[in-house]
This record gives sequence, C-alpha cells and structure tokens, in this order.
Amino acid sequence: MPFKTILTDLVHTVPGASGAILADWEGEAVDQFARFDTFELKIIGAHKAIILSRLQEVQDRFAGGFVREAVITTSALTAIVGAVGKDYSLVMTLERAAIPGRALYHFRRAVALLAKEIY
Repeated sequence: MPFKTILTDLVHTVPGASGAILADWEGEAVDQFARFDTFELKIIGAHKAIILSRLQEVQDRFAGGFVREAVITTSALTAIVGAVGKDYSLVMTLERAAIPGRALYHFRRAVALLAKEIY
C-alpha cells in the first residue's frame, strides 16, 4: 500500500485530523496528505520529528526505553508524533477539539502499516 494512501486514510478516518506526514530521520518529508497548505505541514513535520529525536536521546540516557509517540498540544493544534522504526517518524495534526485518545488508535495502526511498507 503506498504511503500516500495510508496517510490519506489516516486523516479521513480520524475526526478532526487535518494532516499527516511521514518524515525521514533528518525531518525531510517522504510523503504527506493535508487539508491545508502542505508546505506548512512539512515545517510542522520537520520540527516535530526533531522533538521526537530529542525525547529519544533523553530516554536513551536514562534507560527509559524506546519512545513510541508523543502528543504535543499547543494553543492552535494538537500533534501526535511517533517513530516508524528507527529512521522515520509520522506526524499527524489535529484540530484542538479532536479527541487524542481516539486519534492514537488510528495513528498506531498507520505506524504499523508504514513500518510494514518500509521494512
């Protein structure tokens, strides 16, 4: 299944989802789908991927285990960022009114599908 299909299905399945992007370890976009400007999604994806990388570094220092995902809430949106193996990350943006717990279920499913395609 192509990356674009997985990302599009994720955004369409999750109420309040506005975008999803698969980024490599450098924060470069591999593929994305958004209901808004994709350039803005690429910027969000790159920055959130860096945050995930830094969280993983902290966890490695304290033997806390592999960071699967993080939910980041701002005044404008909520973002879920998660690892897809060691080299990629998935970022999904949500409207503030969206329910993160429900979104996480579908997010984890998308991570598994992406990992299957990549590895």
